[in-house]
Amino acid sequence: MTAELIQLFMNGIAVGSIIALAAVGLTLTYGILRLSNFAHGDFMTLGAYFSLLMNAIGLPIWLAIALGAALTIAVALLCEKLLWSPMRDRRATSTTLIIISIGLALFLRNGIILIWGGANQSYELPVISAIDFFGLRIPFYRLIVVGLALLAIVSLHLLLQNTKIGKAMRAVADNTDLARVSGINVDRVVIWTWVIAAGLTALGGGMYGIITAVRPNMGWFLILPMFASVILGGIGNPYGAIAGAFVIGIAQEVSSYWLPSEYKLGIALMIMIAVLLVRPQGIFRGTM
Repeated sequence: MTAELIQLFMNGIAVGSIIALAAVGLTLTYGILRLSNFAHGDFMTLGAYFSLLMNAIGLPIWLAIALGAALTIAVALLCEKLLWSPMRDRRATSTTLIIISIGLALFLRNGIILIWGGANQSYELPVISAIDFFGLRIPFYRLIVVGLALLAIVSLHLLLQNTKIGKAMRAVADNTDLARVSGINVDRVVIWTWVIAAGLTALGGGMYGIITAVRPNMGWFLILPMFASVILGGIGNPYGAIAGAFVIGIAQEVSSYWLPSEYKLGIALMIMIAVLLVRPQGIFRGTM
């Protein structure tokens, strides 16, 4: 019993680390751009499929994921140029932006099905035995996923706290007009926001494809845990999104010990509601 619970807990850490990367991107786009992007999960899927494409032509999986992230960033910047920038210029309402993001999500998902088909696919990876750790069998690739996610999170922290662009992003998140008056290049901050958000999300998608099948709706099924993580951690706070993602990921996996796996998402959302009843602002306050 104890061993199985610990096993599920370890699985939850792996899933939580992937959700954390995507949730950080989601909370950055909201905190800085005031955009609730429902296409975010499909950018995650796109990153996984770009990684699949790079892996299929013979590149090592880690290089494939890096190039997949770069291609996803390019698509995100194209969407910024064609969609989001014109909408900001027209001062579109939040409702309009949400509807556009849902349309973009459907466009991306059906484009993926058109190009790659609807069947589950997987990366070409060497078979490596699970690591025996005090009687626990921990899959090798789950350990790699957790390690890479932690590395990405530490890199994000250093960027936000110790670089000029990170400080500018925090200033824009606090007050866009004041940041602009202060001489901050807001348009440059917007570009960096998409680069970081899309890059982390695509990285999460590529890593999720390592521990599960790559399929067109993988990101769509994770969009609710992403939003739950963002809300639980405090909207607009990347550190809160990371904490919320681990709570959601671990809760989802551990709950399957007592309940059928179909209830995973429901249990995670119930925990989010319970925490918000005690702390309506989330685990952390909702700013960067």
